[in-house]
Amino acid sequence: MNLREWQQAFRTWLVSASDDAAQVLGNHRAGLAVYQNNYRAQLVGCLEQAFPNLRRWLGDEVFLAASISHIDQHPPHAWTLDAYPEGFYATLKTLFPRNPDVHELAWIESALNEAFVAADASPVPLQALAELDWDTAILRLTPSLRCHALTTNAESIWSALWQETPAPEATMLEEAGGLLVWRRQFTSRLRQVQALELHALQHLQVDGSFAGLCEFLVARLGEEAGVAQAGEYLAGWLGSELIVGVGVSE
Repeated sequence: MNLREWQQAFRTWLVSASDDAAQVLGNHRAGLAVYQNNYRAQLVGCLEQAFPNLRRWLGDEVFLAASISHIDQHPPHAWTLDAYPEGFYATLKTLFPRNPDVHELAWIESALNEAFVAADASPVPLQALAELDWDTAILRLTPSLRCHALTTNAESIWSALWQETPAPEATMLEEAGGLLVWRRQFTSRLRQVQALELHALQHLQVDGSFAGLCEFLVARLGEEAGVAQAGEYLAGWLGSELIVGVGVSE
């Protein structure tokens, strides 16, 4: 058996504890179990570190069960464990289909972590907007921006857990909204927004055109209100340092 075959067998044992892999490795199950326990404990610790507020919300036993379920189905896929928590949100959607507060809370913590290590980008200076042709303007959003729909009071729950104050009970929102996560300088930010602003930002992420944003909002609010809303959103996004580049379409 060459080194590559031995490494593959060892990985298979860590992930699945298969009999075939154990036999290839000499069938020393007591010794192999130590490595598998360390593998699982390290991944559980990775998830605990990435989702401290979610762990408090679910309780240690439920969080551990969810973590083990995730580990059994999703072995590490990247060179760094920093990437491992990314898929936990999808696992929680499967495990808790009737508890959207759980996976929305998980999304918040995951997005905050991702935003913190996202590529650096400086906010666009206001003087760059002075002579910009808004009919052809292209806006570039910060690479740290993450957007997500919101159906529960998960933002309030996360804020209470982060501040170590009593968290409210999970409830559904009267109207679905959205969540924005991005990094401003050295701090990850979280903001709850109305559904329209969420959809407007998502549209801008894809299209980039300010004129296209205006058309998007005019189609929903009418011409006068839509253009006014585009201006209001633009001012807010500039103030929040969400816009990091401007240009013109060709």
